[in-house]
Amino acid sequence: MGRKETRENAMKLLYQVQIQKDDIQEQISRFIEEQEITRPQDKEYLLNVVNGVIENAEELDNLISKHAKGWTIHRMPKVDLAIMRLSCFEIKYRNDIPVNVSINEAVELAKKYSSEQSKTFVNGVLGKIFAELADYTADDSGE
Repeated sequence: MGRKETRENAMKLLYQVQIQKDDIQEQISRFIEEQEITRPQDKEYLLNVVNGVIENAEELDNLISKHAKGWTIHRMPKVDLAIMRLSCFEIKYRNDIPVNVSINEAVELAKKYSSEQSKTFVNGVLGKIFAELADYTADDSGE
C-alpha cells in the first residue's frame, strides 16, 4: 500500500470517527485490522495523522472555519471536513510532505468522494490556509 492509499484510508477513518462517537482507539485498531494495513510505514503514517487530527481538531477546525467563507464546520459535508482536516494537519505538522502534494491529494479525494463543487471548495480553503501559515512562518523567522 502506498502513501496515496494510506492517506485515503486515513480520510475514511477520520470520516468514520466523526459519525461513530464510540471508542476512537478501538475504531482505529479495528480499521487497521479490517483494511489489512500491515506495512510499518503505512501504519505509522496513518496513526500519526489520524491521532494528530483528533488531538488538534479544535485548532484545525478554527483554521478551516476562518477560510471557509459562509460555511460553518457543522454545515460542511462531513467527508469534505475529514479531507480538509487531514490535509490541514499535513500542511501544518508534516514537513516531510510537500504542501502541493497534500493539497492535490485532498482535491483528488474530494473528486472521488464528494460533490462536484467540493474539489474547488477544498482547494480554495486549503490554499488560503497554506498562505496564512506560510506568512506566519515567514514573519516568525524574521524574513
